Amino acid sequence: MDIGKKLRDARNAAKLTQESAAESLGVSRQTVSNWETGKTYPDIVSVIRMSGLYSVSLDCLLKEEKTVSNYLNYLEESTNVVKSRRRLGKLVLVAAYLVIWAVSVAFFWLAVSGSDAGAYAVLVIWGAIPLTTFVISLLIGANGYWGRRKWWAVPILALMYTLILFLTFTLANAASTGVSAGDIAVNLDDLITLPIGAAVSAAGLAIGTGIEKLRERKLKRKNNILTQESTKSQE
Repeated sequence: MDIGKKLRDARNAAKLTQESAAESLGVSRQTVSNWETGKTYPDIVSVIRMSGLYSVSLDCLLKEEKTVSNYLNYLEESTNVVKSRRRLGKLVLVAAYLVIWAVSVAFFWLAVSGSDAGAYAVLVIWGAIPLTTFVISLLIGANGYWGRRKWWAVPILALMYTLILFLTFTLANAASTGVSAGDIAVNLDDLITLPIGAAVSAAGLAIGTGIEKLRERKLKRKNNILTQESTKSQE
């Protein structure tokens, strides 16, 4: 017997309609129908909740070899999908930052004249780039990308922030005074963006990490409640 038929039989035994079961589980009636007809599989949290709602043990729902095998295959595929999405999320995040960074540099050399330099500095150097740094760091922290290695984003993004200032105003000033690229000396004023970038990135990562931890605590509390419900149903 597949898991869909087991879920349907358990629901009928509990004298629940698909509508009432869906309302208790926080899903649509069509979702419950799809689970019971085998069109889709429920996630493991939903299986635990149904175990408690229908007053049947998880062992009863999953004990047959075919049922377990099919469901484990589904969970493995779901896990692979999640991993692929996380990899794609990381790639999109990095690509988005690099595109914004590169466009900011290119825009300076292609569209900014001497009279526009002040506006560019305010809007881009002190506006768009710090904001982008903060948002990227926030998303890295909130999604738990790269685990503990995520904190390497702080010096990397700080360096990228400093580099954009060097590739724009520092090189433009050198060109206007006739100084060759090889003779450009880096002074302390050129490094002012380094601590600023580090602080902005660290703040974003810290807030994002806090959001991730709050989400994990909420999920843990929810899973504890579901486990307790499942245990009571088996007693």
